[in-house]
Amino acid sequence: QVQLVESGGGLVQPGGFLRLSCLVSGITFSIYNSGWFRQAPGKQREMVAIITSGSSTNYADCVKGRFTISRDNARNTGYLQMNSLKPEDTAVYYCNARFAFSNGEAYEYWGQGTQVTVSS
Repeated sequence: QVQLVESGGGLVQPGGFLRLSCLVSGITFSIYNSGWFRQAPGKQREMVAIITSGSSTNYADCVKGRFTISRDNARNTGYLQMNSLKPEDTAVYYCNARFAFSNGEAYEYWGQGTQVTVSS
């Protein structure tokens, strides 16, 4: 059974920081790309950051320079360090793991989400 369990969300003031964690079980995490997505009320889910199995990273423009994605394959855990948080970062944050075959088929898994609220 594959599980992705996020933790680290909460309420923080503008300018503050949080570190999200995603503990993965049931798959060989090291071969999967790992990512963080978020969904604010009334909006579509959007990509925040992705780290490949080879540790290349990609960020949404709105978080570049503020957020850092990383992974620890030995601990089967992905991380999202979020600094200089803004009210517009408020959303439910979801962890994602994806493995794509060369023929286009893919295995993809999601966590249950963790709420991040940035407010004074």
